[in-house]
Amino acid sequence: MRILVAEDDDRTANYLVRGLIESGHIVDRVADGETALAMALEGIYEALVLDRMLPAMDGLTLVRRLREHDPRLPVLMLSAVASTADRVEGMRAGCDDYLTKPYVFVELLARLEALGRRADRSRRLAVLRVGDLELDTVSRTVLRAGRPVTLQRREFLLLEQLVRHAGQVVTRSMLLEAAWDYDFEARGNIVDMHIHRLRKKIDEGFSYPLIRTVPGAGYMIREPDDTAEQPDQGAD
Repeated sequence: MRILVAEDDDRTANYLVRGLIESGHIVDRVADGETALAMALEGIYEALVLDRMLPAMDGLTLVRRLREHDPRLPVLMLSAVASTADRVEGMRAGCDDYLTKPYVFVELLARLEALGRRADRSRRLAVLRVGDLELDTVSRTVLRAGRPVTLQRREFLLLEQLVRHAGQVVTRSMLLEAAWDYDFEARGNIVDMHIHRLRKKIDEGFSYPLIRTVPGAGYMIREPDDTAEQPDQGAD
């Protein structure tokens, strides 16, 4: 794994970094919270190990701000603050694990490896496919026949809802709940307008359509060999 270590004490950091490197990991180390957050948000790390008490930005604040942008990066917090209330506070802030100092390195390594396995499973589940369409819910990227498709935020949310229910009718109410806030007051045919734009990006220029209209019900996305009984081939 490529691991970012945020620890301001040089002796503690050197011990940790050396052990991780000797265990086969790639490690970068920073000494303050602000730098750690900026580097964590680059999206190149597979785990973050951080001290709770950091200069510039404490560990709890760092994790809370990180979770606003990245809900999946595994975070292991290290701290000499060891009460139950403190551990609970760390977990609620967004940490995946919390290890108190002093710690045994082999335990830290085992916990990191467990977080890495969990993250790998999440990444596999995060990639959704229908036919030649591939949707990555972590990176928010879409490929159709290997070609990238650029979508706006709501278009992506609508497509994700359709793909998660592939082969099933997705009603306009379901789509509205997926892409708009609960207190949003829908006006006119806003869902149909967005689906129309989405369909142009997903289907136009490709050999067959994926997004289908189900008259009087909603929309559906299906693989091409499942469309024999589908009455509508794409009209809005």
